[in-house]
Amino acid sequence: MIGRVTARADDGTLLGAPRVLVVEDDRETRQFYADALARDGFVIDQAHNGHQALEKALQLSPNLILTDIAVPGIDGIELCRRLRSDARTRAIPVLAITGYGDRHYPDRARTAGADRVLTKPCDAEMLVREARSLLGLQGVRAGGSA
Repeated sequence: MIGRVTARADDGTLLGAPRVLVVEDDRETRQFYADALARDGFVIDQAHNGHQALEKALQLSPNLILTDIAVPGIDGIELCRRLRSDARTRAIPVLAITGYGDRHYPDRARTAGADRVLTKPCDAEMLVREARSLLGLQGVRAGGSA
């Protein structure tokens, strides 16, 4: 049986795989999110604060932005507002994550433009499931195989 050939760009990323910008100031948590999504075939870019995230969103045009609410600089709520107010980023789905368990923060994130909000701690399976759902990839790996 001949295996599926996967085309790669010059930087080694899978061609056609959805690009996710992961925004989280805690390096270990950011890497956890990035690893979980990469295992499912997503191409990952990372930002450690809101200013860097906004810059990368404009530069890279990711298919999805995963952001923690409590990041330095521009927080996740303001990041959502700015993404939604710019025609270049308005249509990018945003998956927000918050460590604040009360309803106040998830509601504020949704009002600012987050498409979905998860509460920490969230496991890798839930994170991938929500990312795939927002991108319409249910039942298919992000890299293209079932």
